[in-house]
Amino acid sequence: MPLFLVLLSFIVLPTFAVEWTNDTHYDFGDLPYGKAVQYEFPFKNVGDEALVIDNVRASCGCTLTDWPQDPIAPDSTGVILVDYDAKDKAYFYKKIKVYFQGIRKAEILTIEGDIVE
Repeated sequence: MPLFLVLLSFIVLPTFAVEWTNDTHYDFGDLPYGKAVQYEFPFKNVGDEALVIDNVRASCGCTLTDWPQDPIAPDSTGVILVDYDAKDKAYFYKKIKVYFQGIRKAEILTIEGDIVE
């Protein structure tokens, strides 16, 4: 076996791991027209390195997000806050993409509900 393969097998890379402590989907059910609603998606850093959230993108302007700007230490928790503005009388299904530094694939959160009068 070549020496570089032997050396490579001993290198320990940091692991980045996110565990969502609730479901990644939330159904608001029936909502009154014109009333903004909010939901928190809690998560835990189960890796051995600090987690940094690079960006959180919602699928439309009616959904606002907020997230921790500071790194989340190993074995610590954080929350992605999602606000939905119920201005259209209709069913909605929205995706929120969460991008963690060092993780290529976005984590997907979803919300849904039905705006009624």
